[in-house]
Amino acid sequence: MTDNASKTPDATLAAFRKSIDNIDAALIHMLAERFRITQAVGEYKAKVELPPADPNREARQVERLRAMAKEADLDPEFSEKFLRFVIDEVIRHHERAAAAKD
Repeated sequence: MTDNASKTPDATLAAFRKSIDNIDAALIHMLAERFRITQAVGEYKAKVELPPADPNREARQVERLRAMAKEADLDPEFSEKFLRFVIDEVIRHHERAAAAKD
């Protein structure tokens, strides 16, 4: 039995992994920027006394991103689960902002 974990990856695999690592880094930075903006939205909503969640906007976003996923050959179910995860976190941030205002 060969121990593949101890082998040095070949150049092709190393290049793929470097690209994946770069994409992962970009995703983290993009999510950080998205959450900076949604944090400001949450603070604004709290200031003007809007509810933390906007189900109509969420539904429009889900449909929009499902369509984009299909065009990009990405599983729309996966994209919706990912978006739902992000939206749920944003709503938690908005709820905290509303609670801090009180």
